[in-house]
Amino acid sequence: MIFSSLDLAPELQQALDACGYNEMTPIQEKAIIPARRGKDLLASAQTGTGKTAAFALPILQQMHTQPKPTLPGNARALILTPTRELAEQVAEAVKRYAQFLPLSVTALYGGVKMSGQEKKLKAGVDIIISTPGRLMEHIVQGSVNLSKVEFVVLDEADRMLDMGFIADVQSLLQKTNKQRQTLLFSATLSQPIKELANKLLKTHDVISVAKQNAIADTVEHVVYPVGEINKAQLLVELIEEHNWFKVLVFTSTKDQADKLMAQLKQAQIKAALCHGDKSQGSRRRAIADFKSDKIQVLIATEVAARGLDIQGLDHVVNYNLPYLAEDYVHRVGRTGRAGEKGQAISLVSREEERSLANIERLIGGRIKRVNMPGYEVGSRKSILKNIEEHSRPQRSNKASKTQIIINKGGKANVRKKKKS
Repeated sequence: MIFSSLDLAPELQQALDACGYNEMTPIQEKAIIPARRGKDLLASAQTGTGKTAAFALPILQQMHTQPKPTLPGNARALILTPTRELAEQVAEAVKRYAQFLPLSVTALYGGVKMSGQEKKLKAGVDIIISTPGRLMEHIVQGSVNLSKVEFVVLDEADRMLDMGFIADVQSLLQKTNKQRQTLLFSATLSQPIKELANKLLKTHDVISVAKQNAIADTVEHVVYPVGEINKAQLLVELIEEHNWFKVLVFTSTKDQADKLMAQLKQAQIKAALCHGDKSQGSRRRAIADFKSDKIQVLIATEVAARGLDIQGLDHVVNYNLPYLAEDYVHRVGRTGRAGEKGQAISLVSREEERSLANIERLIGGRIKRVNMPGYEVGSRKSILKNIEEHSRPQRSNKASKTQIIINKGGKANVRKKKKS
């Protein structure tokens, strides 16, 4: 189905043409028409399926059909996102779709000064994209009023649930117009999400376009078994050997990210960091430099796992497997988008094997293992047995010493040194 068949406002169709959009994705086909008619929706779609346009276009069409003056401190549409990065990205997309309409769009998020955002709100804004926490701050400051909000979107609602934002979200929605239209988008249709939808939506339609926790067929999955201590060395070797350029690397903690950054720098690989300890400006620059190919590797924690839309991203590396198997889906969803091929590489230590099994069970298939020479992870039992056997007192009268060496692949080597 093509966009031109929707009979959208000429200004919206012109924007879609400028964006190079022609055929709709499955979520757009299923969501745009009922949303345009004012229906509340609970929609499930995997990341990278075009869901921003699926909720933005019907809202923009309705706002165009029933124009109202832009009022200081008030907005007609509110889009809530769990992270700053996603708020910025959604705002950029909505601005592109509304570029030929007389509508103002602004993003609100933490990590930057309130004053600049307050000026934009006082000047008048039609569409607000915000994280829940920053919007609560603006309400307390009196710089925004939600009573005239007619359209609400909860983007990545499952992530907001995981991050503990739902109480704030419910509080914010109570301040909006009671006759509002609400669109709830989630990567999963879990029971908690369904219960949330029943609380916040009215007589809603449920839309799902893919099996739960599905990953694009264009993504190749590979596991490299490796000891934790040798992961950085292996990553450097893989990048250099295979000439990987655009590589998004996920670590579990900020400390791991910082240490990996130092090791990549030592290997003269251009990299940047994106995690919670970095300022919003620093994170924005890191992402911009990565998108524009100024750096080779972007190291991120879970904060960047959702919402990042990076054209031509060929490789996503799980330096550490995520704690939740579902987060693997969101991480690797950064690659293999829009029909392009991508590769999801996981560096898995013996301690992470249970997490790997959970991921394979979730995605319904075994991931291919590739053993790199020199990085093999031997059996822990055999290593301990080998050490134990060769650590016993020698019965021979020969004066010698036994030296146990654990190599980088995790194997125990035994060397005998003659007494000097």
